[in-house]
Amino acid sequence: MQLGLGKRPGNSSCETGYPSAADFFRLVNKGVNFPFGYGAGPGCSGLTPSQDNSIYDAPNGGPRVQGAGVNAAVFELSAYQHSDIDTWADQFYGPQYRPPLVDINVDGGPLNPVCPAGDQCPPEYEGYAGDIEVDADIEMSLAISPDARNLIVYNAPNDFTGQTEIDEYTAIANRDKADTVSSSWGVCENDVTAGYVQAENVIFEQMAMQGQSVFSSSGDTGAFGCIRIDDSTTVNSGDPSSQPWVTSVGGTSLTRFNPGQKPFPSYPGSAETIWNVDGLCNSSANEGGWPGSLWCAEVGAGGGGFSQWWGRPFYQRGPGVQNPDTVYANGSTQCALARSGTPCREVPDISVDADEYTPYSEYCTGNATTPESVCATFSGDQTPPGWFGIGGTSLSSPFMAAIIADRDGFTGRRTGSANLLLYSEFNSWNSSQYFHDITGRHQFPDDNGLFPTTPNYDMATGIGSPIMSSIITGR
Repeated sequence: MQLGLGKRPGNSSCETGYPSAADFFRLVNKGVNFPFGYGAGPGCSGLTPSQDNSIYDAPNGGPRVQGAGVNAAVFELSAYQHSDIDTWADQFYGPQYRPPLVDINVDGGPLNPVCPAGDQCPPEYEGYAGDIEVDADIEMSLAISPDARNLIVYNAPNDFTGQTEIDEYTAIANRDKADTVSSSWGVCENDVTAGYVQAENVIFEQMAMQGQSVFSSSGDTGAFGCIRIDDSTTVNSGDPSSQPWVTSVGGTSLTRFNPGQKPFPSYPGSAETIWNVDGLCNSSANEGGWPGSLWCAEVGAGGGGFSQWWGRPFYQRGPGVQNPDTVYANGSTQCALARSGTPCREVPDISVDADEYTPYSEYCTGNATTPESVCATFSGDQTPPGWFGIGGTSLSSPFMAAIIADRDGFTGRRTGSANLLLYSEFNSWNSSQYFHDITGRHQFPDDNGLFPTTPNYDMATGIGSPIMSSIITGR
């Protein structure tokens, strides 16, 4: 399964020192779940919550447009420290703010795992082994929805078979407390069976029918979703990101834009491109001495492409959805669960900044009392300790989920499957009111390593990036 971490090239204004990709590849045991959507290590100084909201044009309106009354949730497979979240929140919201965290463990959780019969939950993948991911998900959610009633942190042990993930999604669905759900954990579709994705699909359809909105990171290795597991350059998307009842969230970059200390920067216009650092992720056999596909694993690129399992859902329509790269069901590698000749599900659906060089602010620490902690291996050496900038579609997914949480708070009701809303707005006469179209025109980079950015929908950035005020308020 997928591990999405790697050191990123630094410069004079960026702090690095993150474990190398080789170090992480050494840790991977095939069949173990890892965060699917954070391909970026610490980068330059991170964006603050006010900058996040301002860049994507959040509405002014106080708690009503910041998640008030909403139960948001994140899907996790690792323990985390509440003290990290408290420190982050105190920095940006002051000591009077109390993060509305609610912890719910499934199968014992990562600190006291009760591994399902016949499964394996390796000790080195339990504890705080993904604390950098959990902190990122929570802090990003609170950056956009600080007034949420509750932020429910669902947690299960990390395992080999994927049963604990099924158990956790089932718990979220059956409890039916979460209005929005974000997951940055997953696998490449080639590493799961038809039976497994169909079991997931039943759960996600239940969530959609209940009005729950589910989001998932599209991945951080461009069109090559398996490359960090087995060096495979197979064109492959991620699960559950490609599930029809899940909103797949891809990654963009703000490239040359740097808001510095400006608290309320405006959207940078054409500076927002597909995330693909220096265009290094590509299909070249020799890109600076390495194959271009290996750069996808090392520096990252927004995940996107077609599904190995699913046909095109009824809602996925509009300009650009049918395109020269569209593929059709062939019974095996292309939407195998669809009728032969059916066009395949395309991802992502929408994208948000994910570049480690236009990163978000994270606070995460670790010590001797946090076994297997990733943050313990580097964050103490940051300046100041514990603080760093981080990117990856792991940040994009909770960002987009929080936008819908804000919408739920504003409207007073659940949105449900967000794709129905988003594609409806995309097909409206005033779609430019809701989305920034990442066109690729006069832009570099202009693809995710394989699929180009084009006007309208494309398999690099989906329908574009969000304009928060219109999506949240409908005007």
